[in-house]
Amino acid sequence: MTEQIHDLIGIGFGPANISLAVALEELHPEISPLFLEARDTVVWQPEMLLDGSDIQNNPVRDLVTPRNPRSHYTFLNFLHEQGRLLEYLNLGLEFPLRKEYNQYITWVGSHFAERVRTSSPVTAVEFAALPDGTEGYRVTVAGGGTELARAVVVAHGRTPFVPAPFDAVESDRVIHLTRYKSTVERLAGELRTGRIAVVGASQSSVELTLDLARRFPQAEVVNLTRGFAHRLKDTSPFSEASIMPEFVDYYFHASQQSKDELDADLRFTNYSAVDMDVLRELHLMMYEQKLDGAQKVHVRNNSVVTAAAVAGDGVELVVRERHYGQEDRERFDLVVLATGFRNFGGGPGQEPHPPILSAVAGQLAHTERGAVAVSHDYLVSAADGREIPPLFLFNLNESSHGIADAGSFSLLSLRAETVARGAGKLLANSADEVSE
Repeated sequence: MTEQIHDLIGIGFGPANISLAVALEELHPEISPLFLEARDTVVWQPEMLLDGSDIQNNPVRDLVTPRNPRSHYTFLNFLHEQGRLLEYLNLGLEFPLRKEYNQYITWVGSHFAERVRTSSPVTAVEFAALPDGTEGYRVTVAGGGTELARAVVVAHGRTPFVPAPFDAVESDRVIHLTRYKSTVERLAGELRTGRIAVVGASQSSVELTLDLARRFPQAEVVNLTRGFAHRLKDTSPFSEASIMPEFVDYYFHASQQSKDELDADLRFTNYSAVDMDVLRELHLMMYEQKLDGAQKVHVRNNSVVTAAAVAGDGVELVVRERHYGQEDRERFDLVVLATGFRNFGGGPGQEPHPPILSAVAGQLAHTERGAVAVSHDYLVSAADGREIPPLFLFNLNESSHGIADAGSFSLLSLRAETVARGAGKLLANSADEVSE
């Protein structure tokens, strides 16, 4: 029996590949894709669906509107079909609740259920000779199953960043935020009157600190940060020119030194910075606790964790004050790392390629810093210049395309259009070659 050859396999079915599914349906309905999703359901950031938390982008920068505002799959049409449009507009929110945006993303994804295979984490992508004599890809799924494709789009998100010394601790009491909600629900009985550390100075770190304080009002919650104070996120409309299509062109064609300088200039539009609304909420909570003489939430600035070790049912941290050098040993029942994700690239702390591409990475072209090179249209190419079947890296390319490519919604629909049109053109050319 001949194995089925899929026109395109999308790895992951989060916002990026859901947006691609929409673009393919609207622009290239002749392409029949298969999407492989590691989770058992289609859901967006399930571990961070916290009460009261909102998204951090204009909701109209959704999965499709910037590309096609007349689409069935817009956020506003979702609200209309749920019977909530006027009710939502009456809220007067700048940003919608994360729970509602997750419902929107899940709703869009549900329209493509027949093209998605859940519980299918991909472990490898390899070049393969297809049964029709052309070259394509063999995609291996955990458990040993394989699928064949003429083109592959890698859009499975970024790897959680677990810095030293936490990377050497094997304990379910040290977790990245991607395991947050399920862990605190499982350990709720022990955490109710315990001590919990949140490490990081990001938007997520403050959201987690607030959530823990609300869940466990009798627990002590300590937010450990390296800097002097939490920084306010740069949301200036001038800085946010960095999430416009023109900036992608500007950044992509800049030298590596210029890219580094631009990254430093724009760092606080996305990293180690917090929106004013949650900063005010945290500051007011701490102030009110002082008034009540019952301080439970603390922000410890200028604090560096130099050692971490399992201590019974908890974790012992050695925390050094950055400027005076004083070290303290402290025990916590849980440590939550709001330390972000590893970007794809050749810089410190980055990944030179997505791990699932390890089998083919040595045959691909690389940048001067050793990362797999990505074209302006999100394609990778062979190191020896030969033509290879279409292989796209989607929504992973901050190091080559700028900060809007750091898992952001900002340009997602336009990137999906680029990938869809590129796949359509390349697959059409491949079909012509086969027919000849």
